[in-house]
Amino acid sequence: MKPIVLVHGFWVTPRSWENWITHYESKGHQVVAPAYPGFEVEVEALNADPTPIAQVTVPQIIAHLEEVVRALPEPPIIIGHSAGGAFTQILLDHGYGAAGVALNSAPTEGVRVVPLSQVKSTFPVLKSPANRHKAVGLTPEQWKYAFTNTFTDEESRALYQRYHIPAPGGIVWGGVLANFQPGHQDTWVDYHNDDRAPLLFVSGGEDHIMPPAVQKSNADHYKSNTVTERREYDGYAHLLPAQQGWERIADEILDWALRHAK
Repeated sequence: MKPIVLVHGFWVTPRSWENWITHYESKGHQVVAPAYPGFEVEVEALNADPTPIAQVTVPQIIAHLEEVVRALPEPPIIIGHSAGGAFTQILLDHGYGAAGVALNSAPTEGVRVVPLSQVKSTFPVLKSPANRHKAVGLTPEQWKYAFTNTFTDEESRALYQRYHIPAPGGIVWGGVLANFQPGHQDTWVDYHNDDRAPLLFVSGGEDHIMPPAVQKSNADHYKSNTVTERREYDGYAHLLPAQQGWERIADEILDWALRHAK
């Protein structure tokens, strides 16, 4: 059985994968859901002291994830959500993984599609350049718009309390500036890498913060002679891993990854 690595995104921790961990383990897979460096504590501790969030960088995250993957007995299926989707793409480009799934993925460098709902969702960070040096959280209302717009208010509030932490403002700003600075930035990948493992983009049709247009553009950038596909699930928001019906999606993307694994 292929091991599975689940990579979380921003504003959440590996706790956001709790249902998927149990689900995949019940199928016999070894499942690892690594935290970013400094994020190894619980949600409550990071909310109380977000210093590690403000200090983390993309190279630190990638180096840590590569270490986790190298320690596994064989190349894993890598599934990343949101910013974790971008990190999954980087890992595959660096030669890691048997197959990858980018779920409601943040874009890698060169993707210039910026829907208005994405601007509104990330505005709490991007409204001030000073946030480049801060960990920036969302209010329950902002969380509802960006992550859980298809959930009930009660569901959204409960998930906010269980999962939400601030996001690293420096990395969010860096993603915006990457397309306007010379040279390769932290989220660069080689879109012509023929040795990259197969990659599936998965979009929630109602995602506000990373709408399907972002994943479509990201997928279209790949010109490599390897498998790159895209699926969209109608009615799903950004926090797809916690939305009712997630089990079907988890099973379908795992089936795709196992069938295409190198």
